[in-house]
Amino acid sequence: MWNPVTYTKEVASELKKVTWPSKKQTIDMTILVIVVCLLVALYLTGVDLVLNNLITKLISR
Repeated sequence: MWNPVTYTKEVASELKKVTWPSKKQTIDMTILVIVVCLLVALYLTGVDLVLNNLITKLISR
């Protein structure tokens, strides 16, 4: 049977084992994620433009 009190105690016990990142690590990783997202967005924009031009030229023939 599922006991909510036992579950809560186990969750609290597991959370005590977690190694939380420092403020600097959190900021660094956030910046990294934003930069990678921007780079992927730029790459996909470039691929989209190239494919769009290619298809437009093929259709206009």
